[in-house]
Amino acid sequence: MSALADDWRADLDDADAALIDGFQSGFPIEERPFRAVGTAIEVSEAEALSRVERLRDRGVFRRFGAVLNPPVIGSSTLAAVRAPEDEERFDAVADVINGYRQVNHNYRRDHAWNMWFVVTAGSLAVRDRILDEIEERTGCEVLNLPMHTDYYIDLEFPVVNDDRFARESGGTGADADADAASAPADAPGEAGSVDPTRISERATADLSDFDRRLLLAIQDGLPLSATPYADVAERIGAATTDVTGGVRRLLAENCVKRVGCVVNHVVTGFDANCMVVWDVPDDRLDERGTAVGDLPCVTLCYHRPRRPEQGWRYNLFTMIHGRDPAAVDEKIDELAADHLPFAHEGLYSTGTLKQTGARYEDIVD
Repeated sequence: MSALADDWRADLDDADAALIDGFQSGFPIEERPFRAVGTAIEVSEAEALSRVERLRDRGVFRRFGAVLNPPVIGSSTLAAVRAPEDEERFDAVADVINGYRQVNHNYRRDHAWNMWFVVTAGSLAVRDRILDEIEERTGCEVLNLPMHTDYYIDLEFPVVNDDRFARESGGTGADADADAASAPADAPGEAGSVDPTRISERATADLSDFDRRLLLAIQDGLPLSATPYADVAERIGAATTDVTGGVRRLLAENCVKRVGCVVNHVVTGFDANCMVVWDVPDDRLDERGTAVGDLPCVTLCYHRPRRPEQGWRYNLFTMIHGRDPAAVDEKIDELAADHLPFAHEGLYSTGTLKQTGARYEDIVD
């Protein structure tokens, strides 16, 4: 049942709405950022801070701060196991997987591969060691699907609305989707310009010692205070200007994807979320991935490897976030009819087993 049934927006005012939809990214990187936020939403600095605290405490915001970019900083992968359907044994497998701090997301999905999790580590060696340990400790074969190409990834979208799926009010229906998909690859669509990026499993960012210390200090979020960057500076023994400058640099270098308030999409009603996997001919993958990544309804689009030896035939992943399963199913049908006329499966998430920020303790090794 959608969280909208609980009317989570009932006591929100215009300032709350502007904060929720307007500061998922672009949060000021300056000594007193809540002054600028308050000015933007027409409240005082103290009131802006208080509103972020309140929205976090009620679960609308999962956290506040920097969203790190795992493939750039270290090594990450999407993995899956076929956990036993018996609930006690299923939970035991989940406990083993969730026990690793490097596992930052874990979802139950309605598929034979029914447990999907993300492992994020500071190095490929650590990542693969964890996968091997999970396989050994659970007795479950691990499906390892590292990202090869990022076509489009953006979980920032308006939620203070009645949209049935992400960005519906920003560009609706098959016509809007068709217009976006037919535009040149470098033209901005309703969801933003698609910029295909190849991901190397062995590539790591050229981080200085200060960068490492700063990333470790902000990986769990920024302090909720009037001076969050100064608080981080005090924690790591640096000047505030070094911290603000460092965050800006890491943002420019794509080690940090965005700085802002991270929305809990399930609490805000987007709980009909489907990962759709497609068997796209290899010679059409970039063409189709680029076009589909520019569609307003698609929040994630990327290439991961096939694993035919494990019965996994799919190489293109798309994600649709929705409140209404029927609307999401309709969009999947549109994608198949108009853009991706290939074999596919939709894997709905049926339970959140773990959801935290990425952990990078081993980048200091």
